[in-house]
Amino acid sequence: MAIVLKPLFVLPLLFLSSYAQLWLRPEAYILFNRKKILGPHELFNDPFGDALDFKRKKITDDFGTAPLSDSEKPSVRPNYVGLPNEPKGRWELVAVNSGVSAMHAILLPRVNKVLMYDATIWKKSEIRLPAGHCRLLNQTGEKDCYCHSVLFDIATTALTPLELHTDTWCSSGGLSVDGNLVGTGGFQGGANTVRYLETCKGCNWREFPTALADRRWYSTQAELPDGGFIVVGGREAFSYEYIPREGDSNAKSYFFDFLKKTSDRDENNLYPFVHLSTDGNLFIFANNRAVLLNPKSNKVVREFPALPGGHRSYPATGMSALLPIKLHSKNNDVIPAEVLVCGGSGHQDAYTQASKDIFYTALQDCGRIRITDKKPVWKREIMPSPRVMGDMVILPTGDILMLNGAKRGCSGWGFAREPNLAPAIYYPKAKIGNRFMQLKASIIPRMYHSSSVVLPDGKVLVAGSNTNNGYVYDAMFPTELRVEKFSPPYLDPSVAVHRPVIVADKAPEQIRYDETFQLQIKSTAVKVEKKDIKVTMYAPAFTTHGVSMNQRLLDLGLEDVIAENAFLGIHTITAVSPPSGKVAPPGYYMLFVVHQGVPSVSTWVQIK
Repeated sequence: MAIVLKPLFVLPLLFLSSYAQLWLRPEAYILFNRKKILGPHELFNDPFGDALDFKRKKITDDFGTAPLSDSEKPSVRPNYVGLPNEPKGRWELVAVNSGVSAMHAILLPRVNKVLMYDATIWKKSEIRLPAGHCRLLNQTGEKDCYCHSVLFDIATTALTPLELHTDTWCSSGGLSVDGNLVGTGGFQGGANTVRYLETCKGCNWREFPTALADRRWYSTQAELPDGGFIVVGGREAFSYEYIPREGDSNAKSYFFDFLKKTSDRDENNLYPFVHLSTDGNLFIFANNRAVLLNPKSNKVVREFPALPGGHRSYPATGMSALLPIKLHSKNNDVIPAEVLVCGGSGHQDAYTQASKDIFYTALQDCGRIRITDKKPVWKREIMPSPRVMGDMVILPTGDILMLNGAKRGCSGWGFAREPNLAPAIYYPKAKIGNRFMQLKASIIPRMYHSSSVVLPDGKVLVAGSNTNNGYVYDAMFPTELRVEKFSPPYLDPSVAVHRPVIVADKAPEQIRYDETFQLQIKSTAVKVEKKDIKVTMYAPAFTTHGVSMNQRLLDLGLEDVIAENAFLGIHTITAVSPPSGKVAPPGYYMLFVVHQGVPSVSTWVQIK
């Protein structure tokens, strides 16, 4: 098998090296499709095409989103716009050059820098390696003097260049117990790689190209209750495996028949959604189906009903999140866990048809399921607008923000149209019909290869977008290097009085499982009561291709809120930490205090 696969992955590199500027020619995509330069499944569309061509072409079978059943219809007509003067959020442009297009992004603990990277295959970015340094490509002998990963300082926007040697294109990642990046997979020589990046000053990548047993391109990485990681799926990888100790290599993987059964002609089961449930099992969703995998026995312990309406995994590319986990000072044996899946495509062949300039309307529905119920069922809801390739992030308040992506087409090289510029917020605890509100739109399209990151101040950093095979700035949707921050409605000046401040030296830096701990806040609010306070812990997500890996938010149990000094507005909060690694895997979390729906700036806390 290795002998057969090797030419398949080396050919694209040699081809692109020989025709480095070929992509800039308008007809190049036709040749690329004919030559299959990136393998048999990677297709291209015209990057210099007409972004409005979908308006002039009638698509007879564009059926969109299936209607809700009678039992799913809300009792009131949904109001997506809110009240006339209700805050809708605010956008700000914070940088015009991120150095690399942020195909992958994650906030690193303690240093408060966002790690961004894309791919090495193009040998191009907008930031060079420092001191005139170049890396030598073993396959061709060429020199690559460009940087393909950076640290973006969220306070100053300063860039720190980092040097990658293996190709991270369409890879996966997460944070270790110590808050360091562990990344897996990618393209060509990067497909079997495990990478490590520490947050120390001057640290750079450590890469182990033979660590994984199977090639992991378009795979998903998830953290386990003990702080280890599982890597699931990938192109032609109907398997999963556990990341070995640094420097070791896996001899074999675990065959996963579920991935084979959920694959189809367009491979709508790549980048599966993987969420660690509160019972320690893994909820794995691919295409339109899901199972529960026990990572100790390596057995599927449950099959869930299919989510009706269409296809949700890459390249149909919907969004998913494990909804906030509500904890108490004393928890029941079963801690409820719910999953939300939104968007995607109703057409199994959306990818194939997009290569023929047919761009189907994206799905506009969401499915919600309580995966810990004895007889779980999907309940569908309708979003304000269709969305494919979107990001779904959990805000410190426990609400869900959906942003980026398009209203037509699917993931791929020029395979989407009609950018969805307006975020939507989802309130999980509201009544059906009142859960969605559309927010202020950006002016920058964030299409294929965009990313979003929740920041310590409650804002959301938005970067990336590159539907082009390389850095192309005169395309229909140019390679995007601008970085924005979005301020959700809770940061509107009209509610600033409710924003608490965590007293830095009165908040824990480390906690253990199932223990009480205290922190202090300062508030200018007239009254601070326990019923108006939430303490939440947020695990930073590794975002890429519409998947927010390892993202979770814990709403902690509270024992008391006591006014220590009413004149200074000082209050002491007694909270209870999560009960186990099944509920909160060990590692670093952003600790927020939310008062009447307004979050503080977070502090970092480690649980182990």
